[in-house]
Amino acid sequence: HVQLVESGGGSVQVGGSLKLSCVIAGFTYDTWAMARFRQIPGKEREGVAAIDNDGTTAYGDSVKGRFNISRDAAKDTVYLQMTSLMPEDTAMYYCAASTGYNVGGHWFRTSRYAYWGKGTQVTVS
Repeated sequence: HVQLVESGGGSVQVGGSLKLSCVIAGFTYDTWAMARFRQIPGKEREGVAAIDNDGTTAYGDSVKGRFNISRDAAKDTVYLQMTSLMPEDTAMYYCAASTGYNVGGHWFRTSRYAYWGKGTQVTVS
């Protein structure tokens, strides 16, 4: 059974940094992708970043150059390093995982991700 546990959220000042973690259990596939999405009230869930089994990454335009996604295979963990945080980055951040898809042109579609964490709040002020 696949389960995602995410942590690292909190409150931070403008210009500060946070590092989010997502630990995945019961997930062993040759082809996979893990992503971070964020959502604020009244808006659809937005793709932030993704990484796949081949190391390919993708980022939403609004976070390029500020956020970095990486993975530690030995620890079954994916990290999102967030720097130069801005008030508009305030959102609930979710970790998601898929099987059978690599990062590609439509990585940001939520329908590709069958497994989701419960979310962690990031507040920038």
